[in-house]
Amino acid sequence: MMRYSLWDPTGNVTALVESFVPIPEQPEAAAAVMRRHPAVEQVGFLRPAEEPGVRGALRMAGGEFCGNACLCAAALLSGDADAAEQRLALRVSGAAQPVETRIRRDGPGRFAAAVDMPPALAVEERDFALGPLRAALPLVRMEGVCHAVVEPESPFFALLRDRARAGEALRAFCAELGAVCMGLLFLEPDAAGCRLTPLVWVPGSGTLFWENSCASGTAACAMLLAARAGRSVDLRIAQPAGVLRAAGGPGGVRLCGTVSLIGRYEL
Repeated sequence: MMRYSLWDPTGNVTALVESFVPIPEQPEAAAAVMRRHPAVEQVGFLRPAEEPGVRGALRMAGGEFCGNACLCAAALLSGDADAAEQRLALRVSGAAQPVETRIRRDGPGRFAAAVDMPPALAVEERDFALGPLRAALPLVRMEGVCHAVVEPESPFFALLRDRARAGEALRAFCAELGAVCMGLLFLEPDAAGCRLTPLVWVPGSGTLFWENSCASGTAACAMLLAARAGRSVDLRIAQPAGVLRAAGGPGGVRLCGTVSLIGRYEL
């Protein structure tokens, strides 16, 4: 029997499995959870930490890094503490060093959470092609994930209206880069700052989602805009299901959001 819980970090519904599942079996276990709960966009497997000062170890089903799953894991591991802020270090797939989180209970099953995202390995431009579409895109390489940012002036922005072809493009770009996980981030200005529509592909788990929110994608956009500005930024980036805040630059971004417990289950 597999015990797991469902969490909602700004609409990016995440399952956390607390039962032990061997790594080779995790993709199928994740698929079983996602078949039962179609709203789930990713599944992580949580185990006790094996090093001092680290609260838990989180491995995503595809071995990728996921910032929203870090927020969920911090909420789960915070236990029944009161409203005081806790700081928890997590060992997370796709990140070389433990990831620092902050968590504060806002009510029954509701939390305010923050995570210090791994720094960018590189912020660069790279040429991409899909049939007749050819253009350079900003590429933010991070530990465990990389993101290509597509802005309105790019010919690739038309893929936002052709979702099947966008998925085809993302799979091809990810294979070209040999990435563990890749996002295609459609970023456009709006009245409050920026709006992000993220498409994420994880080859290891075979999942392709137009995500309701994307923590690593939000951090990547902040890193890109900070690199362009030559200074740190503090941004509120609207997503399909809400808003995430990212503050910092290419050397590190603190991402802030909310997390709610949906329920606990067995399978």
